[in-house]
Amino acid sequence: MFTIVYLLFQAIGLVSSVHAILNTRTAQGAIAWAVSLNTLPVITVPIYWVFGRSKFEGYVNALKNSSLFMEEKQQQAHEAFAPFVVAGPEDFPEYRAIRKLSLSPFLNGNRVKLLIDGKATFDSMEAGIGRARSYILFQFYILRADESGTRFMDLLARKVSEGVEVHVLYDEIGSYDLPLKWIENYRQRGIRIIPFNTTRGKRNRFQVNFRNHRKIVVVDGYEAWLGGLNIGDEYLGKDRKLSPWRDTHLHIVGPAALVAQSIFWSDWYWADQSLLKHLHWQPEAAPGVKEGDGQDVLVLGSGPADELETASLFFTTVLNAARERVWIATPYFIPDEATQVSLRLALLRGVDVRILTPRLNDNWFVKEAANVYLSEFSLMGARIFFYERGFMHQKVVLVDDGLSLVGTVNFDNRSFRLNFEVTGAVADGEFAREVEAMLAEDFAHSTEVGEYDLNVRPFWERLKARGSVLLSPVL
Repeated sequence: MFTIVYLLFQAIGLVSSVHAILNTRTAQGAIAWAVSLNTLPVITVPIYWVFGRSKFEGYVNALKNSSLFMEEKQQQAHEAFAPFVVAGPEDFPEYRAIRKLSLSPFLNGNRVKLLIDGKATFDSMEAGIGRARSYILFQFYILRADESGTRFMDLLARKVSEGVEVHVLYDEIGSYDLPLKWIENYRQRGIRIIPFNTTRGKRNRFQVNFRNHRKIVVVDGYEAWLGGLNIGDEYLGKDRKLSPWRDTHLHIVGPAALVAQSIFWSDWYWADQSLLKHLHWQPEAAPGVKEGDGQDVLVLGSGPADELETASLFFTTVLNAARERVWIATPYFIPDEATQVSLRLALLRGVDVRILTPRLNDNWFVKEAANVYLSEFSLMGARIFFYERGFMHQKVVLVDDGLSLVGTVNFDNRSFRLNFEVTGAVADGEFAREVEAMLAEDFAHSTEVGEYDLNVRPFWERLKARGSVLLSPVL
């Protein structure tokens, strides 16, 4: 019996290795899977079919089922967006690539606000929800059944009682501990709430490795919030192990909010197979902003259902455009090969590269693996800062004096290839100065290391770091 079972695994391993060769995006990954599937099939076959794929199946095909409705709405939106489209500057050829990657170009007519930490973010979202007159779209990777979760459930239920439609979307893996009674409470109060369901579809049934990591709130198609914060008490600094909690969010008023809405619309259709037909799709400039004025904003959705590796290509393009500085704040710094090349080139050009990451981390493997890359870039001239004031969870990039990125994307393979993510890019000098001041304050609460050389560390530290890097594709 043992021999039969082993031979069965060997046969499945052989077939799986062929699948890996045909579908794995990198040569290194294909080789690693092919070797392990044929040498250790009993162990590796289950791992491969749970963690091996980097392409999410069915999402795009599901949307095609509603193609007629989508085409009509897309055409209407395309025509309405025309007055707000920002033409790319002649000295920024990378913009052409960015436009092809994103659902939308940079749009003007917006007002954006930087929201620092949980209280400012939650208060801003609460005020925006209070202004809703037609509908609220509410999507988070994590929803907690705690005081903060109750706060927003009550707010949303109150708007339902006023005749506002409310749609709540959460990731079933990120919110794995959300009690069924809690979910039922949402529904009993008139709130439509569903999980994103990354395991839905025949080919995704065992793929628990994908996540919908987006955090999006949209009110009436006119205001949007996105960034690093989920809904939970820890984001207000109430987690004893990870407090205080440092995070950043973005509030957008204007045409770019509709792009965030379109991302939610697509996710909802995948999760529920229903069309949200009552949404508002006519872009409007922010109050007091004339046509052609305001702040230029691009909202980028990315994920494993994309034909191209959108997030990786976007960040690589942005880093390649840097001429003076690149400041990166991320809790998880395990860059892929393309991002590493872009950062090396930036350092060779003399760009001021700073990497801010927390000393305290909620993922031991990520923390250890990050040391390998922090060491490499430190030796090349990057300035490395360890945030010392609790846990820093923000995902922020500042490029030169005019481009700021705030969103959900971490600098790791999971965000670049396995997660559904969203990024807000703001091309505005005044806003960039706000981000600069915010990061300068974070640097002041950090320890800058000199030459961070992993090679001179004790053997055990080097082994932990190098061993953790082997798991980086799924961390």
